[in-house]
Amino acid sequence: MSHFLKLAVRLPAILASLALFVLMVMTFCDVVLRSVFNAPIEVAADMTRLLMAIMVFSVLPVVSAQGGHISVDLLDGFFKRNHLARWRDAFTNLFCGVILIWPAIRVFVLAERSRSYGDVMEYLGVSLHYVGWFIAAVTGVTSVVLIVRGLGYLFAPKLMSAPHA
Repeated sequence: MSHFLKLAVRLPAILASLALFVLMVMTFCDVVLRSVFNAPIEVAADMTRLLMAIMVFSVLPVVSAQGGHISVDLLDGFFKRNHLARWRDAFTNLFCGVILIWPAIRVFVLAERSRSYGDVMEYLGVSLHYVGWFIAAVTGVTSVVLIVRGLGYLFAPKLMSAPHA
């Protein structure tokens, strides 16, 4: 099981890294071709949209599972002094997890609408609903991850405070 979890964490990071690398190379080549030869890469806009979606959403569940989101710590002292940090973390994770269910469902509905209309990317010709399905699925997984994380803070706080390997 540990091998599967390590793979589940590494695979999205590798996918996001590859998307970022391809995006950087494509942008560099597009700028050079546009500036020197007045011949931009026609599919650059479509590729940028696709690669940005892959890059951002593929690591969303991993970042959420690791608690790696940006946070403001203005009230951390108050919560620690009053021994409420665990409850704050549980509430925050549960709230965010439940709230993410709505965007996941909404993006799925919009992807289905896009599929029914036959919407495709302008230059690549890739059906837009695939991107929507990907975003909806990953947002749904992120929702589940946050809910499990919140329940972990409530029912297994020692497990949640263990140092990450």
